[in-house]
Amino acid sequence: MARSATRTAGRTTRPRRTARVSREELLKLYRMMLLIRRFEEKAGQMYGMGLIGGFCHLYIGQEAVVVGMQAAVEEGSSVVTSYRDHGHMLACGMEPRGVMAELTGRVGGYSKGKGGSMHMFSREKNFFGGHGIVAAQVPIGTGLAFAHKYRGETSVSLTYLGDGAVNQGQVYESFNMAALWQLPCIYIIENNKYGMGTSVNRAAAGGALAERGAAYGIPGTEVDGMDVIAVRDAGRKAIAHASSGKGPYILEMKTYRYRGHSMSDPAKYRTKDEVQRMRQEHDPIDNARQRLARAGVSDGDLKAIDREIRAVVTDAVDFAQSSPEPDPAELFTDILVQD
Repeated sequence: MARSATRTAGRTTRPRRTARVSREELLKLYRMMLLIRRFEEKAGQMYGMGLIGGFCHLYIGQEAVVVGMQAAVEEGSSVVTSYRDHGHMLACGMEPRGVMAELTGRVGGYSKGKGGSMHMFSREKNFFGGHGIVAAQVPIGTGLAFAHKYRGETSVSLTYLGDGAVNQGQVYESFNMAALWQLPCIYIIENNKYGMGTSVNRAAAGGALAERGAAYGIPGTEVDGMDVIAVRDAGRKAIAHASSGKGPYILEMKTYRYRGHSMSDPAKYRTKDEVQRMRQEHDPIDNARQRLARAGVSDGDLKAIDREIRAVVTDAVDFAQSSPEPDPAELFTDILVQD
C-alpha cells in the first residue's frame, strides 16, 4: 500500500504502513469516486453541446483527493475550494440534481442558476463555495477555522487550493495567522502538476509544496493523491493534529487531471503519452476497482454499480433540463442580508 512522507525542519520521516480498509468502506469510496467521474464526463459532454455556459473546470483524475478527505473528516467541519469544485460538492453530500441544474443555469440549482460552475454553496452541507479568484478561498477557509475555534468546536476547516495558487501572497498571510492563532485548518494542496498551462516545476521554486508552511512552523506531508486510502489515512492524521489544538496542517496531494485546465484548454503543454500513462498506471478508480476485486467483489457487481451511477447522472441531467431558467428579477435577490 502507498505511504506518505512527512517533512519537518528539513527531515523526512516515513509513517507506518497504510491502514487496512473494509470491503464496505472501499465500496462506499469507490461509488463516490465513480459518481464524480461519471458526473464530470457528462458535464463535459453537455458543455460541448452548449448546455453549460461560462467556465467549466473538470475534476476527472483527482477524485481520490476529496473522497479520501471526506472519509476522514467528522460531520460539522467546513469545506471551501477553488473553481474546480463539482467533485467537492458531490463528496460533501450535495445532490447531483442541484449541482447539474446550477451548471446549466437553472432555478433548481444550488445558487438558483446564478452561480454556474464556479460559484455554488450549501450552508446545510457546510460547503462554503467554489471561488473563481485564484487563492481567494484560502483566507476564507482560514476564517472558517477561526469560527470553529471561537465556538469551541472540534470541527476543522478543509481548505483546498491548487499548485498554481500556492505562490499567491494571501496564502502566506493565511498561513501566518493560522499558525499564530493555532487554527484548526487543513490546507490541501491539489498538486496536479500544471497550474493552468504551466508545469509546477517551472512556476514554483524550492522543494516540496508541503514544506511551504515551514517558516510558520506548520507541518506538511506529501501524499499519493491517486490512492484514496492513502489520502484518507493522511487526512485522519492531519485532522487529529488540528482538532486537538495543535494548529494548521498542510497536505500536498500529488494528483493529476486528465482534462485541460478548463473546457477551453486544449492542453498542448503535455503529451498524450503522459496522460495515457497516468491513466493506465495510477488511475484512482482503477486502483480501487482492483482492490475490490481482490476483496471478492465480482466484475458483475462492479458493472451493476456503474449502471446505478449512470442512472443517477442521467436523472440529474433530466432534472436540470426540465428546471426553468431564473427570472431576470433574480438578479436583485440574495445580494444583501439585513438583520
